[in-house]
Amino acid sequence: MPAPETRPILHVDMDAFFASVEQRDRPELRGRPVIVGAGPHERGVVSTCSYEARRFGVHSAMPSREAFRLCPQGVFLPPDFDRYMEASARVFEIFDRYTPLVQGLSCDEAFLDVSGASLLFGPSVGIARRIRADIARELRLTASVGVAPNKFLAKLASDLNKPDGLTVVPDEPEAIRAFLAPLPATRIFGVGKVLGDALRARGIRTIGDLQRADPAALARWAGPAAAAALHDLSLGLDDRSVETEREEKSISREHTFPVDERDGAAVRALLLDLAADVARQVRAAGKFAATAQLKLRTDDFRTLTRQRPFERPACDDFTYREAASALLAATPVSRPVRLVGFGVSGFSGSRPPAQPDLFGPPPDDARAEKREALSRALDDIRARLGAGAVVLPGRGRPAGGPADGGNGAPCRT
Repeated sequence: MPAPETRPILHVDMDAFFASVEQRDRPELRGRPVIVGAGPHERGVVSTCSYEARRFGVHSAMPSREAFRLCPQGVFLPPDFDRYMEASARVFEIFDRYTPLVQGLSCDEAFLDVSGASLLFGPSVGIARRIRADIARELRLTASVGVAPNKFLAKLASDLNKPDGLTVVPDEPEAIRAFLAPLPATRIFGVGKVLGDALRARGIRTIGDLQRADPAALARWAGPAAAAALHDLSLGLDDRSVETEREEKSISREHTFPVDERDGAAVRALLLDLAADVARQVRAAGKFAATAQLKLRTDDFRTLTRQRPFERPACDDFTYREAASALLAATPVSRPVRLVGFGVSGFSGSRPPAQPDLFGPPPDDARAEKREALSRALDDIRARLGAGAVVLPGRGRPAGGPADGGNGAPCRT
């Protein structure tokens, strides 16, 4: 019987996920620099890119026009989120074979606590190898995995040998410190460019330098809390557990116009599409939302947000579209619109009964139920016949599909 392990954590990170799915499904793209996101001459950003494109300096969140300047031979593709989410679901099905303790961070990465799986599957390193092999065999994709005693170390390790890498962090405190010491201080979670520059200005370039730094001196300029956190992480200390339930705070959709939009009717039509898309996501999550929010960004980069509660928590297309329209009508905009977005928050798992108004008409439960039932029926039709099977009033675009163009990726927080 293998020796018991102390809370082994895996961090599994799919390699260039969106781009890898495209290269898997389109053999002619293999070995070529693939860039998924906005088009090369559109305003928008790179969602992800293949490792062939990264050699040219392209990276996620980079403006697509800059990506084209660096890599004009790149193959620019619009995102196909339905395909990516299907692949993601299959990846998480593989995780679930080995442990129920899975904390998804996004559609392409997760923490796994495999401390209870050793009797069935052996040591954590063997489990990591099996997961990578299952993903490669069943999905024809690659994943990089970090194996460590805690979440911080596991996530750091998964990034060290990408792509298709497996990195194991030792368990013993002295060995952990030695493992971390030569790495750049910027490998520590939360150390970005500003803090990294401040550390370098004080002669701290590696995690080893941080381990040896005087805590009192560090606290004087970074603050006591930040200094303590940096010191603990430099020693590889992290007591966070894998959280299997992470309540979403909001679900939203955004669209960046290729050219600043001056036509208010066009902005409204696109907003209604986004509202219907958000409603579909909320229904798929089995939730009802209490509050709607509008987001507008004008050509001078000023961002306006407005929100209002629903009369009662809802998940249907019609209520969301009405709320989006009312919010827009109540938000005077005198400049061209660069970005429009719609989101909802305040989730519950069921629609509570309406509260009667002593001085008003009785609540219309039947109307709310009919709207929800009709929206779910539209979901079924779209699932069977495709997004183009249904068009809601207000725009000649199939309801429930992604908004046209731009970088309208679903956003969940």
